Order: sequence, then C-alpha cells, then structure tokens
Amino acid sequence: MVGGRSAAKKFEAIVGAVALATVAASIPPTLAAEMKPALVYANGGKFDKSMNEAAYGGAEKFKNETGIEYRDFEPTAEAQGEQAIRNFASRGFNPVVVVSFSWTSAVQKVAAEYPDTKFVIVDAVVDLPNVRSVLYKEQEGSYLVGLLAGMASKTGKVGFVGGMDIPLIRKFGCGYKQGARAANADIKVLQNMTGTTRTAWRDPVRGGELAKNQIDQGVDVIFAAAGATGLGVLQAAADNGKLSIGVDSNQNFVHPGSVLTSMIKRVDLTVYNAYADFRKEAFTAGKQTLGVAEGGVGYAVDDNNKNLITPEMTAAVEKAKANIISGVVTVHDYMSDNSCPD
Repeated sequence: MVGGRSAAKKFEAIVGAVALATVAASIPPTLAAEMKPALVYANGGKFDKSMNEAAYGGAEKFKNETGIEYRDFEPTAEAQGEQAIRNFASRGFNPVVVVSFSWTSAVQKVAAEYPDTKFVIVDAVVDLPNVRSVLYKEQEGSYLVGLLAGMASKTGKVGFVGGMDIPLIRKFGCGYKQGARAANADIKVLQNMTGTTRTAWRDPVRGGELAKNQIDQGVDVIFAAAGATGLGVLQAAADNGKLSIGVDSNQNFVHPGSVLTSMIKRVDLTVYNAYADFRKEAFTAGKQTLGVAEGGVGYAVDDNNKNLITPEMTAAVEKAKANIISGVVTVHDYMSDNSCPD
C-alpha cells in the first residue's frame, strides 16, 4: 500500500512536470523575456486632446487589457526626441513607438544601432527591417468633415487653421477644401497656418486669434488641424457662436453643441496594434497606409454633436464615405504633388 502511494505520487509529479513544460513551451519568447513597451510623443504634450492623447489612449488600452506596463516620454525640445528614443532602446524597451514625423532622423539612426529592437513611427517612412512606418490618408477624413462643414455653413464661408506649415498639414486643408466644394461649389475656404516651427503645435492663443480673424471675415465653420493649438480655435468658435471641427481624437466633448464633428485619425489603434502584434510575435515591419477603407480615418458623431448633424448630412457623408471606399471618389493628396485643385 505504501509502495502504491509512492508510485502514485511519482506519477503525479511526472504529469505535473510535463504539464509545466507544455505551458512553458507555449509562452512566446517575447513574453518570457518580459515585454517592455515604450512611447515617445510628438511636441504638444501628452494630453493635447489630439494625436498625442490618442496614442496615450491606445497604450492605456493595451496596458488595461494585458497588465503589461509601458513607459512614455513627452519631448519639449528637438534634441529630447532622439535622446528618449535611444534611451529606451539602450535600456531594452521593445517595441518603441514614436508618434511624430519630427523624430524621423532619430528613428533612422537609433533603429540602425539597435537592429533587435522593433520601432514604429507615425506619419513618416523609415526604410529599415525593424521599423514599421504608419501613414494615413488624412485627405479622405478631411474630405468627409469638409463636406459636413459645407452643408452646415450658412454664410458660404468655412475656415481651416493648421499648425506647423508643412505638406502634411496642407494635406488636411486640401482634403477639407475638396469636401466643402463637393457640398457647395461656390463656397469660400479661408486657410491659415499657425507657424513654421514646432511651437506652432502648442499655441492655443495664436490659434484663437487666427480663428477670430476668420470669423470676422464671415466664416461660420472652422476646422483645426493644429495639435494643442487647435484648442484655441475650438474655444474661439464657441465664444463667437460658430461651429468648429476637431482633429485626430474625438474632440466633440470639448465644447458640446459647438463642435460640429471631429476628423478621427486612429493613432490609438496604431499604438495598440504595435504592442499587440509584438506580444503575439506577429510584428511586421514596412509601410502601412490607412484611409477610410481601413478604418484609419473618419468622422465622429456622438451625443455631443448629434443634434448638429441632420439626416440629410448623414446621408451625404455616408454616401461620400462609400464612394471613397469603392473608388468612385478619389480625394487628391496634396503631398503627391504639393498642390491642391481649385
């Protein structure tokens, strides 16, 4: 009887060992090595209610679902971006997501120095085997909100306030103009850029001044694509009884009843998917381009703005969305030739 119990215990031990070995073998090496995600924001601050905050939301979603912590950094000067990226890589963080074209050269350098680290950069292309480059068809999302602006305008004048004067932001403005013209061929579209340096992303006072100037010229709907600067645009529109359009994140809540809609750019999904793919050992490098068809850009409707969007507007924008996906409508990309159709 004693011998039987001894044999049973030995059998249980063997079964337990086999089970543990099976479980251990099923754990991806990345998990076993302790995944250490990192995130470097664009200028403008983590809580800009725009692209940076969208990135933060994607990282938080991943952390909440998996329990895996991440580290992030908010650069306030040009040199800090490269320092942060290199610091994360040197300390074994992997993958490292970088949310700005501003850090293109930094990613180019650091990714070459750390070939075993996976990097993701938003709004730029770095052609290295360990870098995923994610671009968006901002012109398509901007077309949709431009169409809504054109239909909502009572004065026949709509506005656009961009951040830093670069082709990427001109791309937003050009798509917006095409959408507004699709609603009203005679509509006037006023456009201003906030500046030519990175401070243009974090100057809400200047954004408000530019918006007020457009309002004084008869504009009654203004689209802001300017990071934290755009908050000043939304504020000026609300203060003057006009409509505004948010960008990147859903900003309808910032001034309920005043923000007509927001042009959504799903940077949150880019961050979340980068971490999730790495965790599943499914991370791929190369270029990804996300438009309306891929769910990368769109427009926002919620309880804060649903009373501003009429059934006619909904039908028109959904038709435009379907036409973009099917190819019936092609929205010109400013960055393809640095020009915008009149």
